[in-house]
Amino acid sequence: MGAAGGGCLKIAGTIAGQAVPHESAREHVTGDALYTDDLLLRFARPLHAWPVIAPHAHALVKALDFSPALSEPGVATVLTDKDVPGEGDSGSNRHDEPLFPTEVMYHSQPVAWVLGETLDAAQRGARRVSVEYEPLPAILSIEDAILAGNFHSAPLRLARGDASVIESSPLYFQGELKIGGQEHFYLETQSAIAWLDETGGVAAHSSTQHPTETQEVIARVLGIPRNKVTVECLRMGGAFGGKEVQANPWAAIAALGAWKTRRPVRVRLTRALDFALTGKRHPFLARYAAGFTKNGRLEGVRISLYSDGGWSLDLSEPVLSRAMFHCDNAYLLPAVEITGLICRTHKTSQTAFRGFGGPQGMLVIEEILDEAARRLSLPPEIVRERNFYRDGDTTHYGQPVKDAGRIEIIWSRLKESSGFAQRREEIDHWNSRHPHFKRGLAITPVKFGISFTATFFNQGAALVLIYRDGSVQVNHGGAEMGQGLHTKIQQIAAETLGLDLESVRVMPTSTGKIPNTSATAASAGTDLNGAAVADACSQLRCRLAQGAAVLLGCDVADVRLSQGLVFPDAEEHRAIPFARVCDAAYRQRVPLFAQGYYRTPDIHYDPQAGRGAPFHYFAYAAAVSEVEVDGFTGDYRLLRTDILEDAGDSVSPLVDRGQIEGGFIQGVGWLTLEELVWDAKGRLATAGASTYKLPSWTEVPDVFEVNFLERATERGTIFGSKAVGEPPLMLAISVREAIRDAIARFGAGGPVLLESPATPERVFFAVQRARAEREARVSPVGATQ
Repeated sequence: MGAAGGGCLKIAGTIAGQAVPHESAREHVTGDALYTDDLLLRFARPLHAWPVIAPHAHALVKALDFSPALSEPGVATVLTDKDVPGEGDSGSNRHDEPLFPTEVMYHSQPVAWVLGETLDAAQRGARRVSVEYEPLPAILSIEDAILAGNFHSAPLRLARGDASVIESSPLYFQGELKIGGQEHFYLETQSAIAWLDETGGVAAHSSTQHPTETQEVIARVLGIPRNKVTVECLRMGGAFGGKEVQANPWAAIAALGAWKTRRPVRVRLTRALDFALTGKRHPFLARYAAGFTKNGRLEGVRISLYSDGGWSLDLSEPVLSRAMFHCDNAYLLPAVEITGLICRTHKTSQTAFRGFGGPQGMLVIEEILDEAARRLSLPPEIVRERNFYRDGDTTHYGQPVKDAGRIEIIWSRLKESSGFAQRREEIDHWNSRHPHFKRGLAITPVKFGISFTATFFNQGAALVLIYRDGSVQVNHGGAEMGQGLHTKIQQIAAETLGLDLESVRVMPTSTGKIPNTSATAASAGTDLNGAAVADACSQLRCRLAQGAAVLLGCDVADVRLSQGLVFPDAEEHRAIPFARVCDAAYRQRVPLFAQGYYRTPDIHYDPQAGRGAPFHYFAYAAAVSEVEVDGFTGDYRLLRTDILEDAGDSVSPLVDRGQIEGGFIQGVGWLTLEELVWDAKGRLATAGASTYKLPSWTEVPDVFEVNFLERATERGTIFGSKAVGEPPLMLAISVREAIRDAIARFGAGGPVLLESPATPERVFFAVQRARAEREARVSPVGATQ
């Protein structure tokens, strides 16, 4: 995409594919990079918002008296439902998220907001608000929701073949896997600033992945058309899905406060509030039954997935759908029945998180394959290999698995480059000499579908402006959250226009420049917005071709453009500056701006039939991980990880490498460290960095090898590249499987039951069970202690 057509300037491109630093790297490390809350200094007399939070997980609000707060020095006003001119709800689909609830649905839910001249004044005022509650019974677990039949929506189903084959298979077993959630813990907490402009419209800076939806919610709450609302996102200090829809209520409160007081209003959650008020990765409960042949081939599987959706629907349906799509990971499911239900609990509304349900679905099938391997006394990697997709296969929802052969290519190359077979022998020898410490080794694949499963989101737009001096501004619908999207966009624009990076400036994301944007999510930011930018730049390049040919005295077809110079083919010595061509075009009344647009082709899905092709392509990868487990404590060390990632032809290899490394470590946190615990009152007990353990330098493997699959061009994407935002996270499953492999070495090698996350406590007790199993096998029948 972005190739020159007839009559256009030919490009001698060297920018795309270069390993360039993140475009804001220097600002990040010096502290010069500005985030939403930093912009507060630009406003005179801003007000600060603080919530009045409920001390119950489920209760009715019987009465609310805020008059004592108004007598508190520095308190400007209190926001309640009576101040809402439009719809007092920030829910994105079902409109089930009241800003000022009459029924509290999770612990610490805001029931009113105090605005103060200072943050301290707002906090003091909030403590003075008197609220009368009638506590109600709360549902705080998936199991309790199942028993109560408390679900957000009807079951979702996917099926293929005759799953009754399971019960007659040579190997048949059933099981259950509990999968924990995960706190986003973005460095920048939820934040928004809103003010009224001179026309009576509302403007907002918001730390949001989806400025258009934030705009929509503000307009809905205020009862005004969307053209009266402008939302801008300069950059985010991390998001990981947590700001896809959950940035909306905070921006709405800021806008409502500005509407009422006619003054700028700031909402910024502290870390403690962000923990208490925002959704997490969905916890899941999986129940399964599986049938295998004696040589480890899967004959059929039946899976029931229960997700903890929390108090409102949010994005739980598409998250569950993607989990169901990815219950195959990289394996053919000949006969399968998958049922999914979203449990309604009185907890925060769980939401998007990197992988968007895919990691939970993949973890289930990896659990099943490992259990089958150990029941059959086969190496888990052999069972995995025997069940891979092959060319010509289709998924359980009917999509052909394009480039399925890459799975085996990646697998075999990684086994060879990581020395897998030799290390397996070395580990066996090491384990035989260490009774209290065991090492484990595992290799796991990833096949991850790229596209929004809601087809209409798969579109991107751009507005590119060229100035007479040859400098360029690029506007597009994607939001920068540290993932390097703006860096890739800058490279794409520079490559397509034949300029250096310094000539291209990527502007903050704004609904005033690009309307009706899609969220920056689903790993599709570059695919959608990069293609739109390339489209706009290609139009501009073609417009400039005629004037350049006149200036150079050559045919249009012979004009070339490289690094800001325009010259006839093979006559670089006659080069003229790009700026001169732009100025000449302006004088000839040639428009130096263009709108670009892209929509993902050939995707469709029928949710009623459970059939279609919801993904543009699949991203493939694999990882080998080696761990050492301490049998005394259950603690582990990650000794080495080797990754081979199919990134297509990377637009920005350094950025992609950072995404792979960071995504993998975040996945390690989810699967081994980060445990969310709610107490009996529905209050989050792991509500800060002191109790919620995040991965740190000690979790980075001693040896960490990351490589890209070569000659992996993806046809039909921007410059042949592939998404890398989400797929690397699932590579961390190799660490969990290596831990289970090590646990099995303490015992007789049988199945290892291990809930997720694999905390040291859980690992310790799994080791105890493995040892007990071994002792039971070697002890004589009837022997006594």
